[in-house]
Amino acid sequence: MKTSTIPAPAPQWVLMDADGQSLGRLAAAAATRLRGKHRVTFSPHQLCGDHVVVVNARKLALHPTKLHRKTYYKHKGMLGHLSKETLGEKMERNPTEVIQLAVERMLPPNRLRKQMLKRLHVFAEAQHDYEAQKPLPVTLP
Repeated sequence: MKTSTIPAPAPQWVLMDADGQSLGRLAAAAATRLRGKHRVTFSPHQLCGDHVVVVNARKLALHPTKLHRKTYYKHKGMLGHLSKETLGEKMERNPTEVIQLAVERMLPPNRLRKQMLKRLHVFAEAQHDYEAQKPLPVTLP
């Protein structure tokens, strides 16, 4: 028996403001939009999510103790090459990377993950390069 596949709808452009938002809630909302679970025509094997533009990544509301307790680890694969960095250090160096890592780790580890992450655009300030696409502002719960 043959089944029919519904073609994925055209992706929309969505604007999320990170000013005063917590990292986890913002990343969860962005991951839901990237995956396409908010749509009626969601299908786990198709790329049916939206483009997400996150602005004001520098103004995330983070608890002061989380800034020095949360650590990010990297290992290069050789003995003694484990490096760690706290959330505060990472926010000073590159605040967009914090949101990108949080969203990446909330997406399923399958073949579509790279394509979904290409639709995530994070900016540290309020200006972004996607004014021509007219992204719709989304209020987070």
